[in-house]
Amino acid sequence: MSVLKVLSQVAIYIVLTVLAMSWLFPFYWLVSSSLKVDEQILRFPPVWVPNPLDWHNYVEAVQYFPFFMYLRNSLIIGGLATLGAVISNPLTAYSFSRIQWPGRNVLFVVTLSTMMLPFAVTMIPVFLIFKRIGWVGTWLPLIVPAFLGNAFYIFLIRQFFMGIPRELSDAAYIDGASEFVIFWRVIVPLARPVLASVALFEFMARWRDFLGPLIYLSKDNLYPIALGLQHYITSHHTAWALLMAAATMVTLPTLVAFLFTQRTFIENVTFTGIKG
Repeated sequence: MSVLKVLSQVAIYIVLTVLAMSWLFPFYWLVSSSLKVDEQILRFPPVWVPNPLDWHNYVEAVQYFPFFMYLRNSLIIGGLATLGAVISNPLTAYSFSRIQWPGRNVLFVVTLSTMMLPFAVTMIPVFLIFKRIGWVGTWLPLIVPAFLGNAFYIFLIRQFFMGIPRELSDAAYIDGASEFVIFWRVIVPLARPVLASVALFEFMARWRDFLGPLIYLSKDNLYPIALGLQHYITSHHTAWALLMAAATMVTLPTLVAFLFTQRTFIENVTFTGIKG
């Protein structure tokens, strides 16, 4: 291996390390602040390492505001929305990728074009629809749309389905299998990587969603964790250490979800890149 090539690889590793540290720094500051007392958080110059470590902040954080109620609400909303995304989008993507029908490609282009509409454009019309049917003030506007499909998820799953050999479906046809049987027993087992990616994307989107609950929810006992934290920041005396501890605990479910789906997520990216 030439010296120039070694130096280039070392430079790449150095740049990637610096970038990784810069991206990890906000999380480090969050965790370190959750272990400080309030006076250390506001001190200048900053206290980089808390001394002493105040682990009691985590105990007080769950008592400072109804943390577990907000956590339960977020888990319900995120879990049901993720279930809806995993059910609806593969069915639509299978139709766009594996079944021939008139106007399929045109309708697929129309579906993709909806991705160009910003949320600010559709926010008021969608709100008026939900208000007309009496769903404002409930979790339904945050959950039901996930069961109706998402253009990005449909595109992602369709591209994965198109990479699955057609011979597998043809063999199932010869054995007398219907389209749904082929979808459920042949395609879905092979599509676990992309379905795990969709589940991860949807759960993280629902978990960190702030604007949707802010628009549709008005009762405190229905707030998810993102809105609940903000509600207590604006309504009560700010205990920064406790809020940092609560925010640290809020990030843990998304980290756990990513760790459990990391392998299948990488498999999906690799498979899609090879087939693309």
